[in-house]
Amino acid sequence: MFRGTITLLASLSILYAKAQSPVQIALEPFATGLSRPVGIANAGDDRLFVVQEAGRIRIVEADGTLLVNPFLNITSRVQSTGNEQGLLGLAFDPNYATNGFFYVYYINGTGAGTSRISRFSVSANPDSADENSEQILYTRVQPYTNHNGGQLNFGPDGYLYAGFGDGGDHDDPQGHAQNLTDALGDIIRIDVSDPDTTYTIPPSNPYAVVTNDTLPEIWASGVRNPWRWGFDALTGDVWIGDVGQDVWEEVDFWPAGDNSGPNFGWRCREGLVVTSTAVTTGCPAASAFISPVKVHSHSSGWCSVIGGRVYRGTEFPRLYGRYIYSDYCPAPFESIRPDGLGGWIEEQVMNTWIVGLSSIAENSAKELFATNVENGKVYRIVDTCPMDAPVITANGEVLTSTVADSYVWFFNGTEIPGATGQSHTATASGGYQVLGSYPGGCELLSDTVFVALVGMRTNETYSLRVHPIPATDKLTVEGLPLEAATLSLVDLTGRTMMIVPIDNGGTRVVADVHQFANGNYILVVNNAQGAELLRQQVSVNH
Repeated sequence: MFRGTITLLASLSILYAKAQSPVQIALEPFATGLSRPVGIANAGDDRLFVVQEAGRIRIVEADGTLLVNPFLNITSRVQSTGNEQGLLGLAFDPNYATNGFFYVYYINGTGAGTSRISRFSVSANPDSADENSEQILYTRVQPYTNHNGGQLNFGPDGYLYAGFGDGGDHDDPQGHAQNLTDALGDIIRIDVSDPDTTYTIPPSNPYAVVTNDTLPEIWASGVRNPWRWGFDALTGDVWIGDVGQDVWEEVDFWPAGDNSGPNFGWRCREGLVVTSTAVTTGCPAASAFISPVKVHSHSSGWCSVIGGRVYRGTEFPRLYGRYIYSDYCPAPFESIRPDGLGGWIEEQVMNTWIVGLSSIAENSAKELFATNVENGKVYRIVDTCPMDAPVITANGEVLTSTVADSYVWFFNGTEIPGATGQSHTATASGGYQVLGSYPGGCELLSDTVFVALVGMRTNETYSLRVHPIPATDKLTVEGLPLEAATLSLVDLTGRTMMIVPIDNGGTRVVADVHQFANGNYILVVNNAQGAELLRQQVSVNH
């Protein structure tokens, strides 16, 4: 689903994986004393709003203090006797600071009840909502007590998205998830920007202009129980944790801005596997469905995937860009991140297994938090090696690292024998890195600093940067040495595909690569005398 990606593959990528401490997270207790917390939202300030299943929303302040009085208490309206019923979702209006609106999803009534999406207003007290301000926007009668979904999110487009499970029981017996005349088994998308109406249909919805019985609010279909899902705060991509049935849990992905109506396959498929109902219900071939990014087998301990978020905070740079998720049952925490070539890098980031995880969400600073429905706690998700990686500064050919407990220097990916001091003197042109050791057994690797030793001139250091990632047709190279005269792209057979002259003293080049075939290439930088200053591998994938 990534189109036209261009990725710089650093020559030290293998070193990075072997030498640096692998990314591992920990759950740091943040707040306690909650009753069955199932979700978190933020209102654009430093508070966390924690959804409790029975019908209360509690406020946790920035220091972890749980306020005594709830922000909202609608327990009398919420049906929460079933394990998957209750107050299940919360989202604050993008203009909450000015209009005071927020939205909740809960089960109302008796028995299986009715899914209800309502709008409320904050009162004059910012820590208390007006419980009498409810405006019911959307309802759907539930056939069973389970598979209620409940996640609410505002997308980057300003529309409200809501995830509905398939209605429950086993095998989606009423066929809701593949039925576009019903909201069950779907994610809907509605415009709630006009407070004088319930909602309108966004004109870009995939079925907005369909004239048959298809519901125009449906944005995606074929989900079983999208319990926790969300948007990447940077890119707007959608990540969905869809709870499986007997064998497989799955994580789905859909790119930002694509409103073509993805169908994720349930009840025809569970994960990547054709279900027993597919034959009897006339399901189409697998090509009709969007395959999950990742599946997890129940045989490995997974039972109810808890979809997470992509980390876009600033406290833990090594987590940046990773989608982090886990499971309600005892299972590890996993991360997924793009590999720059249209695929994914999957890593386990915590192997301490716990039971009761119910949500992973962000505060306003995009730091990640998790709730546990069994022990009533809110946790901060932290990097176990949170310190900054070493930074190299240069004075001529003398390279100096910021302070660490110990140091190991590398040249072009190879350890330099005996180079274990805070400073190192460069003796050849090329890329230098330092591996710093820190408390807790943490070892972190610096960025690469390139040193060009050119004649009698003053030695230079520079850091090569390639962006954007992903890119569609342009390769931008910055941080070139002042001696650079040409930039070439060479294929793996040694054939020169492009030579770009560099203006005298220029440190930035933009190369047009939209006509290049997909594959790997070597970027070579030479000076005016033809001497090679550096080379790096790049990859083009349209």
